Amino acid sequence: MFDMMYAGILLAVSNVALAQHGGKPKSAADIAEEGAAELLNHKLPRNYFLALAAFACMFIFYRLMVVAVQNFRTIACLSNDTQRYFAIASPQWAKIKSMMLYAPLFRARHNREFKLSTAINMGTLPSRFQSIFLGVIVATNVVLCVYGVRWTAPRAKVLSVLRNRTGTISVANMIPMVLMAGRNNPLIPLLNVSFDSFNMMHRWLGRLAILEAIAHTLCWMISKVDTAGWSAVKASIINSNLNTTGLISAVGLVVILVQSPSAIRHAFYETFLHLHIALVVLSFIGLWMHLAELPQRSLLVATIGAWIFDRSLRFWNLFYRNVGRGGTKATIEALPGDALRVSFDVARPWKVRPGQHVYITIPSVGMWTSHPFSIAWNESGAPFSRGLNLNEKSDSIIMTHQDLQSTKSKTISVIIRRRTGFTDTLYIRAEKAGAFDGASKLTLNALVEGPYGSSRPMSSYGTVLLFAAGVGITHQVPYVRDLVAGYTAGTVAARRITLVWIVQSPDHLEWIRPWMTQILAMEKRREILGIKLFITRPRNKREVVSPSSTVQMFPGRPCVETLVGKECESQIGAMGVSVCGTGSLSDEVRRVVRSRQGWCCMDFVEESFTW
Repeated sequence: MFDMMYAGILLAVSNVALAQHGGKPKSAADIAEEGAAELLNHKLPRNYFLALAAFACMFIFYRLMVVAVQNFRTIACLSNDTQRYFAIASPQWAKIKSMMLYAPLFRARHNREFKLSTAINMGTLPSRFQSIFLGVIVATNVVLCVYGVRWTAPRAKVLSVLRNRTGTISVANMIPMVLMAGRNNPLIPLLNVSFDSFNMMHRWLGRLAILEAIAHTLCWMISKVDTAGWSAVKASIINSNLNTTGLISAVGLVVILVQSPSAIRHAFYETFLHLHIALVVLSFIGLWMHLAELPQRSLLVATIGAWIFDRSLRFWNLFYRNVGRGGTKATIEALPGDALRVSFDVARPWKVRPGQHVYITIPSVGMWTSHPFSIAWNESGAPFSRGLNLNEKSDSIIMTHQDLQSTKSKTISVIIRRRTGFTDTLYIRAEKAGAFDGASKLTLNALVEGPYGSSRPMSSYGTVLLFAAGVGITHQVPYVRDLVAGYTAGTVAARRITLVWIVQSPDHLEWIRPWMTQILAMEKRREILGIKLFITRPRNKREVVSPSSTVQMFPGRPCVETLVGKECESQIGAMGVSVCGTGSLSDEVRRVVRSRQGWCCMDFVEESFTW
């Protein structure tokens, strides 16, 4: 009953709008026929949102089950050094992980980028699970756009229904599209899904919304040409505010689609980002005016509300983290291998967990640029000191797991690899200031936003194998420190930790030398942690010398199959395998982990950030 009353109100409002913009009022028969169509247009977005919410709830339930299993496993393994029960894999679950959760779309390629040249990047392939989800979303949108259309009706009526339907579904898609683009997306901690995955879904929902907006415009244009010719199209655009603002919004969306391919984004990222935001604002303004007298504006209100909510939280985060107490200061040091070690003395300390990242803005280098970087190290006191060696002869540092969890960090450190744009400008600035090899350090005012990202706990695994390539080590170092401290305190299941780091030159070891020295000096570290360093481009073999039995160096690239196999042979409890590095390394580790499913209980975690 309510739906019928709502449909009547919708049509009455539409009739008034048409009359005000020069259209002819509709007959009672037309109102009765189109009432059903408008009622369906009202129901379909609602059902669409309910379906998305149901999927989110199912995923939340799955995540709760995973967390419950991990917590139970951690508790059961605290006083159990063998953990044999948890090393046994479930055949059914292993097959699901191998064939679905960890599987790339086709063979082995997932995170390795397609490149036409060193400068042109065409993006990556989604995983098999992501592809199925995206396929369902695309198919659902097609069904929503054509469901209930009476194709045997006159062409004008078919076009009218399609115009209204595609326009409505396009605006409906903008709500999850904006939500998934936000840094403060509440689904990230709830579902423990990476921002990278949500960013991918944001792009696909944006493409669907734009294609539906194009279809909406074409249906209106074709119908107008059929009845009155092209001159009527021009006159309608000039004389009707409804059509003028709708066309402005559609043009803005089309330009967003044209400048959004991966090759353009990567080649001109700063320009793309600022133009993208400006075009979104323009399209929303045009759409707001276009829907002034139409009920679909309520969907746009929710979209704009989600966008304002995320922007407001970001502004508050920036203000709270950086304003007062002298502000946030960045101490920048240039390192070998075109890298920078940047330590931020934040205005207000906050708790940091392994796997999190921050967005950094340095106004004197780029006022309107904000880039994400993994938090490589955090300290509650003064910044780390330099000049220590990577060996096992340092005095012990007593650091417990509770200390790491409860202490608020005053210093946040990141490693920045020199690329183009912001990172290149910052490196040149540091080099000119003489901030190379500890000669001096450059200090600048900075803004730090975060921390973001949902930490992937590794504390329930008896065996932890961490792979890193290049600057990807910044993601793994906090996990190593957290697990070693947890082992000392008896609060984690870990009994065996192996860190594999692949770098081009021994000089790159300087990137994390001060932090790794502190880890090597931690109590009971020798009992649990082994480090394998692979130097792919050594100047000579004499550079590759292992400092100790637990810190080993090798020339060349590692054989991932051999490393994983060796860990499986001496596995204690469940094994967690994490990788952060190049796309080729991530895909190789994924392939090996998939091939070992069913042999032992092994989970795979990949950390990546594609844009």
